[in-house]
Amino acid sequence: MPADDTAGVVGVTGPHQGEQTVTAGTSLDGASAAVVLVHGRGATARGMLGMATELPDGVAYLAPQAARRTWYPNSFLEPVDRNEPGRSSGLARLDELVERAGDAGLDPGRVVLVGFSQGGCLASDFVAGNPRRYGGLAALSGGLIGESVGRDSYDGSLSGTPVFLGCSDTDPHIPAERVRETATVFDELGADVDVRLYEGMGHTVNADELAAVSGLIERTRKR
Repeated sequence: MPADDTAGVVGVTGPHQGEQTVTAGTSLDGASAAVVLVHGRGATARGMLGMATELPDGVAYLAPQAARRTWYPNSFLEPVDRNEPGRSSGLARLDELVERAGDAGLDPGRVVLVGFSQGGCLASDFVAGNPRRYGGLAALSGGLIGESVGRDSYDGSLSGTPVFLGCSDTDPHIPAERVRETATVFDELGADVDVRLYEGMGHTVNADELAAVSGLIERTRKR
């Protein structure tokens, strides 16, 4: 059964600090990997945990809840400052969960971040803005946040982190061009990028994407 707790990051204030994190799967102390599941606009952490039923066992699933079910107020294509303080508050929540996994003995190389839609954008921004070797990133119908994106906005290296970007080529919320731009940035940051644009899919997740995410998690478990 999923479990609830609340968590915040010392020194960070914002709309998402103190919101619940819903967990499922193996406890962090006994897990071979941790997966952070980040929900989309208008959705819930509990709903995002439904994806875990299609993903591998033996790992800890952590799903943070956004205040009022929204990580930031405007389109991810708006200037960054128009999505504050929600964006920064959400990034701090993801940082707290990666640190929590570390406290349980799982370094970032054993943490996979998976986000859908607005959650995919937030997870992408977190990984690009905090580059190191992660177990992986899967941004499903998502991309980097901002009016424009480029390598000069980010420092450091992802050291071969596997990055999966899956999206419809006609998604009403996520332009295919932004997905390609995101792939370019991650490639230049040293990630191992797999980008798949699905013809006419719509704003959803398909079986091929779930298989790709499962593969990321399995590889992370065996590292």
